[in-house]
Amino acid sequence: MARILIIGHKGQLGQTLMNLPLEHERLGIDLPEHDITLADDIIPTILELKPDVVINPAAFTNVDAAESDPDLTYRVNAHGAGNVARACHRLGIPLIHISTNEVFDGTSDKPYDEWDQPHPISTYARSKLAGENAVRFYHDDVRIVRIAWLFAPGGNNFPAKIVAAADKHGALRVVDDEFGNPTYAPDLAPALFALLERQAPPGIYHLTNSGTCSRYEFALEVLRQSGRGHIPVTPIPHSEWSRPSRPPLRAILANRAAAALGIRLRPWQEAVADWARQSS
Repeated sequence: MARILIIGHKGQLGQTLMNLPLEHERLGIDLPEHDITLADDIIPTILELKPDVVINPAAFTNVDAAESDPDLTYRVNAHGAGNVARACHRLGIPLIHISTNEVFDGTSDKPYDEWDQPHPISTYARSKLAGENAVRFYHDDVRIVRIAWLFAPGGNNFPAKIVAAADKHGALRVVDDEFGNPTYAPDLAPALFALLERQAPPGIYHLTNSGTCSRYEFALEVLRQSGRGHIPVTPIPHSEWSRPSRPPLRAILANRAAAALGIRLRPWQEAVADWARQSS
C-alpha cells in the first residue's frame, strides 16, 4: 500500500482522488494551512510527511482572473509547482503534475499529441507551461498529465454553471466555435492511479474523456441529461462572448501515451450522464 500525498485536496480533482475507494493511504494538504508558493513551508511539509508518491492538481485556475493578476498566477502555477517538484526530488519519489490543454494555441486542424510543441496564448496558459518546465527542471521522475474542461459533481465547473444559468434565465447563449475534450474527475482519478500501477515512464500524458465537442454541444448534453432539454440554447461565435482571457478555440488533446498502456477514459457523453445522476 502506497502513501500518496494529494496537493490541493480541496479542489474538485483533489476531493475525487481523496475519496476514490482504493487501498492506498492518502494524505491531503491545501490552502490556507499550506501554500505551495512558499518554499520554506511546502518543502519541509512534504519532506516531513514522507509520501511514496505526490499528485499535484493544485493551481490557480481562474483563467480570466489570471489576466489581471499574472504575478499570483505564476507564483502558484510555475513557482509553486517547482517547489513541489523540489521536495519530490529530495525524497526520490514519483510526481504526477496536472497541466492543461491550454498550453496549445488551438490553431491546429488535428488533435494535439503529447510531443507537439506548445504555444500558449493567455497568462494562465503561459503559467501552466512554465509549471511544466519547472517540474521537469527540478525532478526527473515526473508524469505531466494534461487535461481539459474538468468537471465533477459538486464542483464549480461548466456543467454546473450551465444548469444554474438555465434555471435562472430559462434560455442560454453558448459559444459554438470553441472545441475541446471534457474531463470527468471521477474518470480521471483512477486513470492517474493506473499510471502509477502500470509503471508509466516519466513524460507527458493526455488524459481526457474520449470524444470531442464544442461548448455548445457540451451544454446541450448537460441540459438533456439533467432533464432540461427543453431549455432553448442559441449558438454564438466566441467573438460575441466577451472575456478578459483568450481561450484556444481548438485545443483538442489526443491520448497516445496512456492509451499505449491501456489507459483510456470513457466517452464524454457517458461521463455527463453520470455527472447528472450524481448532481440531481
